[in-house]
Amino acid sequence: MKKMLSVSMVAALSAGLLAGCGSNSGSNANSSAEASASSGGSAGAKQKVVAWAWDPSFNGAALKIAEELYQQDHPGFELEIVDMSKTDLEQKLNTNLAAGVKSGLPDIILVNDPNIQKYVTAYPNTFADFTDKVDFSQFSPYKVDALTVDGKVYGVPFDIGVTGMFYRKDYLEQVGFAPQDLENITWDRYIEIGKAVKEKTGKYMSTINPNDEALTSILLQSAGSWYITPENKGNFTNNPVMAETLRVYKAIADSGIAKPVTGWSEFVGSFNAGDVATVVSGVWQIASIMDAKDQSGKWAVAPIPRLNIDGGKNASNEGGSSWFVLDNSNNKDLAIDFLAKTIGGNSTFYERFLTENGGVGSYIPAFSSDAYGQTSEFFGGQAIYKDFTQWSTEVPGISLGMYTQEAKDALKNELPNILNGADLTKSLSSIQKLFEQQVQ
Repeated sequence: MKKMLSVSMVAALSAGLLAGCGSNSGSNANSSAEASASSGGSAGAKQKVVAWAWDPSFNGAALKIAEELYQQDHPGFELEIVDMSKTDLEQKLNTNLAAGVKSGLPDIILVNDPNIQKYVTAYPNTFADFTDKVDFSQFSPYKVDALTVDGKVYGVPFDIGVTGMFYRKDYLEQVGFAPQDLENITWDRYIEIGKAVKEKTGKYMSTINPNDEALTSILLQSAGSWYITPENKGNFTNNPVMAETLRVYKAIADSGIAKPVTGWSEFVGSFNAGDVATVVSGVWQIASIMDAKDQSGKWAVAPIPRLNIDGGKNASNEGGSSWFVLDNSNNKDLAIDFLAKTIGGNSTFYERFLTENGGVGSYIPAFSSDAYGQTSEFFGGQAIYKDFTQWSTEVPGISLGMYTQEAKDALKNELPNILNGADLTKSLSSIQKLFEQQVQ
């Protein structure tokens, strides 16, 4: 058994207390729910499911939209949303499952994509199989790949973090660069442009934070690789994508084009204050960029740079989550039907989620809607959502495996040495060994 599970078993001592927290799907179950899920039930039949999620203004709001849409054909349907922090949700889920206590869990649960394979593999027969419940060919392939374990698809894809290169048009224009000069470039070209921007405007091209692995994650996935292999082995040595990723990371740091930051506030503050010319991040970063109202009309978005390596793409992903259903839920069939007919296959849901909450999904049929084609005054009239959704179809699919966080921690432990000039081959070997120690 891996170390991750051993730690969870220790935490299981408190399972009795945690099992009593939140809503109990068994006590809320309606005996007629399973029979009436597909038919919509009688007008007077009350059908209730419970969902756990974090961030009520985003994830919770999405569930409320889905509930409204489902109630149009299922008037007796009711959704109870239990809001808690992401950390608390994951702790309660892990503690209960490790102890074999499932009665205190909800019907539906939000799962961060990097945790999908860990949960499914560590807790077999716990999560419902959606393989034949949703037409997954209608979703961006890389999002479905994250949900697929041993040929089965567990859950419904939700929001995505398809990446783009946000850039200050005014800064780039001062240096003589036009929008087309930022299209489909390599990271080496990005560094060259950054040096020109720094020399002529005094502005940094980007930020860099050695305690955050966001950029390395974006680079790896853009070339179809990850920190670990599909077999959950460390993927640091004998991996040309990893070597190129860290070469580029160090080149950005050494070039002087990146402003050092130490946390989220400094990162956001750097572009809100106008200190940097570009921000390479997920589509969800739009809201933070638009917080600087005085910068309206000065921003645009281009595809991210690519690694100069076979398979390198100008597209990647940062973040995202999906919805699971607990397999032992008394309301399993109803919960599956609810998700399948809303988040799993309803363009209206995704149009409303975008216009009301700024959320972008991977449901391809919605991409041609007016909502996704809207232009943004802040971004100079660009149809930014149309661009992001196009890039989402180009993101390479990868297996996130069971130990992404452990692998990221091993990398972050060595990053300072890499930035200080350590031999890259030796550093990669050290990271591999540390990762293996963590998960053995």
